[in-house]
Amino acid sequence: MTKKSLGIIQVGNVLLSADCLQEVFACDLGVCRGTCCVEGDAGAPITLDEIMAIEDIVTEIEADLSPEARRVIAEQGVAYTDCDGELVTSIVRGKDCVFTCYDEQGTCLCAIEKAQREGRITVAKPISCWLYPLRIKAFKGGLFGVNYHRWDICRCGIERGKKLRLPVYRFLKEPLIARFGAEWYAELEQTVTDLKEQGYLE
Repeated sequence: MTKKSLGIIQVGNVLLSADCLQEVFACDLGVCRGTCCVEGDAGAPITLDEIMAIEDIVTEIEADLSPEARRVIAEQGVAYTDCDGELVTSIVRGKDCVFTCYDEQGTCLCAIEKAQREGRITVAKPISCWLYPLRIKAFKGGLFGVNYHRWDICRCGIERGKKLRLPVYRFLKEPLIARFGAEWYAELEQTVTDLKEQGYLE
């Protein structure tokens, strides 16, 4: 059967680009070494609620941060408004996320996620980081748009996704549920099943 062309898919109040269902992806931290946390010219998108939650646990993670990062947080805070007027995490030396830390192999990790995994905090890293390479945009009327973002440094994630035959929406099941809920994710999976039966997805 020839696969039909797929456009925007609506699941509940979320509009997803076709790539969100068609692309495969699985982070390969052993290859990329967490480069996404240190490349770019701005921090990660962050909400006011996330800022307040992170401010409450900064003292729990500051030992994992570099002296420069601690200085930036003391002077600027955990976030700032970028040139587009968006709230983003603070950065060090114009690129590194302020929450970066490194393991013994030199792999970049998120200090927030590290502390959460170790059971020291319950706060999660910003949803924009957790959901990458999917990006969310809020629209009027309570609608949200979700798009798949391509970045050369994440090519290894695409290759690993191909080997595992893992769609990006399944790789990101946990953060998608955290953001939109388990009921919404179940509806997403049913939508995928329906689209496969209709010949839009393989």
